[in-house]
Amino acid sequence: MKKLLNTLYILDETAYLNLDGENIVCSMENQEKFRIPFSNIESIYCFSYVGCSPAFMGKCVEYGIPIIFISPSGKFLARVYGEAKGNIFLRKRQFELFDNPPIELAQNTVATKLYNTSFLVKRSLRDYPDLDDDYSLSRCLERLASGIETVYQEEDLDTIRGIEGNCAKAYFSIFDKLLLHQKEDFYVNIRTKRPPLDRVNAVLSFLYTIHTSDYASALNSVGLDSCLGFYHAMRSGRSSLACDLVEETRCIVERLVITMINLKIINKSDFDKQVSGAVFLNKEGKQKVLTQWQEKKRSNLTHPYLKKKIQFGLLPFIQSNLLAKYIRGEIDEYPCFLMK
Repeated sequence: MKKLLNTLYILDETAYLNLDGENIVCSMENQEKFRIPFSNIESIYCFSYVGCSPAFMGKCVEYGIPIIFISPSGKFLARVYGEAKGNIFLRKRQFELFDNPPIELAQNTVATKLYNTSFLVKRSLRDYPDLDDDYSLSRCLERLASGIETVYQEEDLDTIRGIEGNCAKAYFSIFDKLLLHQKEDFYVNIRTKRPPLDRVNAVLSFLYTIHTSDYASALNSVGLDSCLGFYHAMRSGRSSLACDLVEETRCIVERLVITMINLKIINKSDFDKQVSGAVFLNKEGKQKVLTQWQEKKRSNLTHPYLKKKIQFGLLPFIQSNLLAKYIRGEIDEYPCFLMK
């Protein structure tokens, strides 16, 4: 089993990464701030405009450590990989299969997303029955259950996307009810992105970007092309296959955001609002959110297909590996991740 290593997040905009032998060296204003062995790191997220040295990037390529560059506002900029893993025959088979992908892949992915979202809502309802005083949560659960049933009756990809979109709209219409504290500062009416227009959407967008990049790195590590998916349409610069797999676990990100707000781990002082109305996490907010995200990645869960406990942070690699096995024909069906 792959071992979960540490992720290095560089949040200071003046930070510069270099190397000294087998160590990562972080400097700010020409002063060394810390150093850490390459062997302890599995990925690097850089929110700095200053960046890193070519020699440092070369060493990361040598060790297979992806570097993901994200703007201070949380927008994905670029990703640096090492040499592609696997072999050309796996990617060739991926291109052939996904040129006209089996509709079951999209059906199972959307059904899994809706099921896992229902799992989150039911958990909240079990813990706080009074949340359903107006039956809005019950109606949402009915809509999600109907979506799961309907998605298997459709074979048109655009129709399936429409079902998913309608269910997502129903889910976000009750998202506010799941926020028990800081209601004046945290609220969401609709999902907004590019840019996010409220604090809840700002945290969601930030963590979605991180989570999708984790999947893109995992797909690359098993030899798949993260840009060619089976559900999300191809678009220049988008890791469509990573977006496909992320759908299974979006609700885990959403649950973490709800927990951070309800436990007052984050508050309104952790955000900056721009003149345009866009809302983004500031440096202190990013530190808090990433700390909670790393703790979540270390948490254990039981994988329903493997029937064994794994760390959540390994899930992108495991699902990517299972997808590669499906594409190679080693298993009859790709097993989506169902929450239990």
